[in-house]
Amino acid sequence: MNAHLYLRASTKDQDANRAKVALESFAIEKALTITGVYAENISGTKLNRPELLSLLDTAESGDVLLVESVDRLSRLSQADWDTLKATIKAKGLRFVVADLPTSHMLVEAKGITGQIMDVINNMLIDLMATMARLDQEKRVERIKQGLENKRAADPDWKPAGKGRNAAKWAKVQTLLVEHPAMKAEDIAALAKCGVATVYRIKRESSV
Repeated sequence: MNAHLYLRASTKDQDANRAKVALESFAIEKALTITGVYAENISGTKLNRPELLSLLDTAESGDVLLVESVDRLSRLSQADWDTLKATIKAKGLRFVVADLPTSHMLVEAKGITGQIMDVINNMLIDLMATMARLDQEKRVERIKQGLENKRAADPDWKPAGKGRNAAKWAKVQTLLVEHPAMKAEDIAALAKCGVATVYRIKRESSV
């Protein structure tokens, strides 16, 4: 059975290599054939993710979509999560989560047992997706509250923000110019930055 590994880190400072090793070991244990590895540094709150869309376009009915945990795939709003679930179902993919044992049976279970586990698994995945979304919302609220508290204490206070890394910016621009056909993911790897950063530099530089 073919498996497509999806790896997501929320920022350029996080590394998906550890998860990649873990998922490869999981695939070997379950006798799955890895036919694609899709990794990107982008927020789980966004539905429009280049690597995820590429996976969904490439995978075929009966293939496994393998992730380490539900929150690696989704911190989406309920509407976007419903859209993603519908796409996965329409493609006929088996959604397997390494840290959710009930989903492991989807690799082998058939007949009535498979149908029952599918129902149970979908309920648990929905619950975990909701928890991931609520966790994200709490994080945003804490940050917002922290900023409001600082402004209340000091009306003249302003967040410093992140400074642009000039060297990294220049490297990405050079790669974009010298290798116009190179994938954003490859440029990000060479420049050691996130894919989202490459797209932003490309957009702002009109390259």
